[in-house]
Amino acid sequence: MAVFRIERFTSLPATESWCRVTDWERHAAHVPLTAITVPQGLPTGVGTVFVARTGVGPLGFDDPMEVVRWTPPVTGRAGLCGLEKRGWLVRGRASIDVCPTDSGSHVVWVEELSVRLLPRWCDPVLARAGRRIFGRVLDGLLAEDS
Repeated sequence: MAVFRIERFTSLPATESWCRVTDWERHAAHVPLTAITVPQGLPTGVGTVFVARTGVGPLGFDDPMEVVRWTPPVTGRAGLCGLEKRGWLVRGRASIDVCPTDSGSHVVWVEELSVRLLPRWCDPVLARAGRRIFGRVLDGLLAEDS
């Protein structure tokens, strides 16, 4: 299993950082060839399932994820979001923690990925690629002008 951790500090308040990093559809704007669908009209919470579709036309794969932990930040307390990846190709889990700081917030994203058909010796390469891709996603979501 490939494991990676990304951390970012931002001047955004924790509640704003939380809203941005848990707006699942906005993630797609920062990942090439990916669209994300979320059930319409439902607030995100434990049990919400959304799907990231990566590919072009019929050539691609679905990455369904379920929210298994949902604790938004409140004054003086971190927000914690846990996801389980339940696809045929991509399995694993992710956690996104948003901690308030004196100058804004600290976001920590930890991902554990397993890709079917990839041998374990590919895990370090997958972790490096994940760190780069998800780092770019996090940078885009937390950009001040977003």
